[in-house]
Amino acid sequence: MVFSKDDLSLIKILRQEKHYGAKRFLKEFPNRNWSIAALNRLIAKIDATGSAEKRYGGGRPRTARTMENVDSVETLVLSQEDRPGTHRTIRQVSRETGISRTSVHRIIHKELQLKCLKKKQAQDLTDANKIARLVRTKQLLRKYPQRLVQFMWFTDEKLFTVTPPVNLQNDRVYVAVPMRKKQVAANRLLRTRSNFSKSVMVSVGVSSLGCTELIFIDPGVKINGAYYRDVLLGEHLLPAIKELSGSEFFIFQQDSAPAHRARETVDLLSRETPDFISPTLWPPNSPDLNPVDYKIWSVLQERVYQTRIRDVDHLKQRLVEEWNRFDQGIVDRAINEWRDRLRACIRANGGHFEHQL
Repeated sequence: MVFSKDDLSLIKILRQEKHYGAKRFLKEFPNRNWSIAALNRLIAKIDATGSAEKRYGGGRPRTARTMENVDSVETLVLSQEDRPGTHRTIRQVSRETGISRTSVHRIIHKELQLKCLKKKQAQDLTDANKIARLVRTKQLLRKYPQRLVQFMWFTDEKLFTVTPPVNLQNDRVYVAVPMRKKQVAANRLLRTRSNFSKSVMVSVGVSSLGCTELIFIDPGVKINGAYYRDVLLGEHLLPAIKELSGSEFFIFQQDSAPAHRARETVDLLSRETPDFISPTLWPPNSPDLNPVDYKIWSVLQERVYQTRIRDVDHLKQRLVEEWNRFDQGIVDRAINEWRDRLRACIRANGGHFEHQL
């Protein structure tokens, strides 16, 4: 542990003048959070040298963290200004410089004072996308003040597969130090999956007024304009939303998928809903602005795959189980973020903003 300067002075004085031992220090100063082992080491040092101060230059000599190596690591670990994405990993830096990975890690954190940030996936935005997002988020903010957000129904579809999504970066196996990788059983090192995992497509609507049931898309069906209007909207979403709203007024949201922006679909929603966000008003490539996309699906997915999925029927069962116990508070908090995210998109001039939240 590290003693403060005041601690060092106090311990030195009491040791030299009153011959306090480690146990006496702990008894007299119970709130100092000192350890008996650290106190014993410090007392031995005071007795041997008469000083409690750290002797600079002591300890193991610096062999790898020289200025030359620091410069080499800095050049490799950071992308060059005119060549983005050219940085090396710690393993690659170690291989190219001959410096151990432990020393490379220390140089990065102690000498260069750098920290690691994890990349996130995001939609690819063209300049036209950014302009459209900027213009339409401003329009949405003006048209829908906070008092109307509680009447807004957000909808989306998602594909769930029997094989769970895996982040292999965090999927590790520990073995005894002498053991080599080739000595480890294949079923411990390999995570296998089918090339064509079976899946189900799910649709849902959420709002501060409640949530619809999960709507399973018929297997093999392509969601074209007719199916979206006649089945998803006509048979499921709109009847459920009208019943849950409990009043004549609500706002319907959908993204700009081809089936959603078809002329017949827009005409249907104009007749059947008091108000809806048209495809010409919803920002393109914007899952970061739909609460179902930026929160609900990820929470549901994490919970569903806590159990190993056997087949499609089991997947449907797990989806229904977790959706039935889904906390409305999560939905409310996600929807309450909506206008804040619109403002963040505006501050980013229509570009990516989630990494700044």
